[in-house]
Amino acid sequence: MSYLVGSVGDVATRLDSVVIDAADPPALARWWADALDVEITHRHEHGVGLGLDGLHLVFVPVAEPKRGHNRLHLDLASSSVEHQRATVRRLCSAGAVPCDIGQGEVPWVVLADPEGNEFCVLDPRPEYADTGPLAAVVVEAVNPLSLATFWGVASSWPLVRGDEDFASLRHSSGTGPWLEFIRGRAKTGRNRVHLELRTTGDEDSLWGEVRYLHRFGAERIDIGQGEVRCAVLADPEGNELCVSTPG
Repeated sequence: MSYLVGSVGDVATRLDSVVIDAADPPALARWWADALDVEITHRHEHGVGLGLDGLHLVFVPVAEPKRGHNRLHLDLASSSVEHQRATVRRLCSAGAVPCDIGQGEVPWVVLADPEGNEFCVLDPRPEYADTGPLAAVVVEAVNPLSLATFWGVASSWPLVRGDEDFASLRHSSGTGPWLEFIRGRAKTGRNRVHLELRTTGDEDSLWGEVRYLHRFGAERIDIGQGEVRCAVLADPEGNELCVSTPG
């Protein structure tokens, strides 16, 4: 069964960033900048960011080591089987390692970056031909279609396709990476990768947007963030997310 929706309600938040916990944010950001052939766009005490088409990657410092495999991961695009193989060779020579997460015989290649974060180098597929180097941000979900419906509201990205095991969102411009939800295990522990939303209004409007997201299953949570200029929430399956204002 497929779904196509053109609008996602009145929420004034937009998907802005994929935030990745790192022991060494500058080093891991440099690695991913080289992997994706993009520029580092900002550096400050709270993290290091990369600019992509319609989405940012932000690496932030954490003291805790990685445990278990990530519930969110990145998929890299390829234009041909030869390009896929060359990308795998290039990334492995730069410090990536093959990773077995029980995927079995599949046409994509699973690797881990220098801090152990899993990612995939996909086989060539038409739907990723125009995404740029980052094909998709992938989220494991107990109920992919239900979680994608929430994130369609939160991100303002339309739900393009979905069924009981898989659902995809993409920016209405049809550019940049997909946000995809695949059937997987329930969340245990804090995610090392999370999504960040930004409001289109000022700080006074932030809490109104948070209340709006509550109507769709989000909840305020405390993960020890202290005094921060954003709202920390959990989506309906417990995945952490942040809502920030512009600037």
